[in-house]
Amino acid sequence: MGQNVLVIGQGGREHAIAWKLRQSPRVNKLFVAPGNGGTRNIADNIPINTTDIVGLIKFVQKNKVDFTVVGPEDPLDLGIVNAFQERGLRIFGPTCQAAKIETSKVFSKQLMQKVGIQTAPFQVFQDYHSALMYIREQNAPMVVKVSGPALGKGACVCKTTEAAEKALKEFMLYRVFGEAGNEVVIEEFVDGQEISVHAFCDGKTFCLLPPAQDHKPIGNNDVGPNTGGMGIIAPVPWVTSETMEVIAKQVVCPALQELAKGGNPFSGILYPGCKGTNSEFKVLEFNARFGDPETQVYMRLLKTDLFTILEACVDGKLASTKIEWHPGFAACVVVASGGYPDQYKKGLPITGLADAESLPGVVVFHAGTTFDGELKTSGGRVLGVTGMGDTLQEALDRAYEAVRLIKFEGMYYRRDIGVKALAMMQQK
Repeated sequence: MGQNVLVIGQGGREHAIAWKLRQSPRVNKLFVAPGNGGTRNIADNIPINTTDIVGLIKFVQKNKVDFTVVGPEDPLDLGIVNAFQERGLRIFGPTCQAAKIETSKVFSKQLMQKVGIQTAPFQVFQDYHSALMYIREQNAPMVVKVSGPALGKGACVCKTTEAAEKALKEFMLYRVFGEAGNEVVIEEFVDGQEISVHAFCDGKTFCLLPPAQDHKPIGNNDVGPNTGGMGIIAPVPWVTSETMEVIAKQVVCPALQELAKGGNPFSGILYPGCKGTNSEFKVLEFNARFGDPETQVYMRLLKTDLFTILEACVDGKLASTKIEWHPGFAACVVVASGGYPDQYKKGLPITGLADAESLPGVVVFHAGTTFDGELKTSGGRVLGVTGMGDTLQEALDRAYEAVRLIKFEGMYYRRDIGVKALAMMQQK
């Protein structure tokens, strides 16, 4: 008998999760709340907000949903997992106490400091003027972060003191991220390349996913403000298995042990974002859910039934679950609205998707789309165009070939996804 499954969220991450779950012979009815213009093709979109925990519980109980998967961090922060568990409802994700490793940058940095996880030196401030004085005493570049959840956007890499002052003012005075800016972290800038590391966790054990590399700045060559992510590759060819073992032993393991020691065992996806080289790296931050756009490439590469893995995490049976991956590489190029991450238009018709998805190795995941008889834009990051190939270059070529077939007014995308990784491969 198949399971009825609900995915909570509306972005590219949730579309990718739903796409992979739809392939499972163990999944019967599939719902996405609230979903988007792409999820409507593989699941029933349910018009319930991701933070409406009461409404989501009522829907699950009324529609006999057997299993729920949480996509974004906001409902985790609000305690959706706690609320579901209290009612005997099965749900994938950490409790709000365990999710603090993402939802409080201060908690996360202090945890890393306590257990000896390598991270950038930092200071914490609740007072704007104290933080401003500290910034003026430091040498740029530096990083200014809001402590609370900000949908992956509450960090500013500041190359000058003036830029750091501007970010601080936006976070603490103008409150561009609301209450998340009540407390800020100011830390040293870490040089090197970013590595996204994900781990399936069941509260007792964990299993690493392949390393991925996000491209966060809006512009080519990593210029401009940070975004939620403009493209991703996986696996990262220059990251060695030895480095992944070190990350497992020196990052993931001590973090999980400390959470469990505090009475908050972590079940779900733990995602440390690292930066550096194979020989030396530091953890920039932790996330308590699948990354976006990391999920889009992970779901393309994953060979094992996703539902089986998620269920094993909830049931504490991950150690006995074999997880397999397709060979080769996956790449995702994010197609965004012109003006993102600042002001942008919505409601623009999108064409060319059928042609793009007819190409070999290509799947397009929807992020900011809606359907009212016609597919239209509804967000900053609109589509995640993924390609798979035997080589990284082949995966990138397929993704970019598909991107060029897609059209909407003002569409924007980076043209250098994966270039740094390819260059490092050529140097070896």
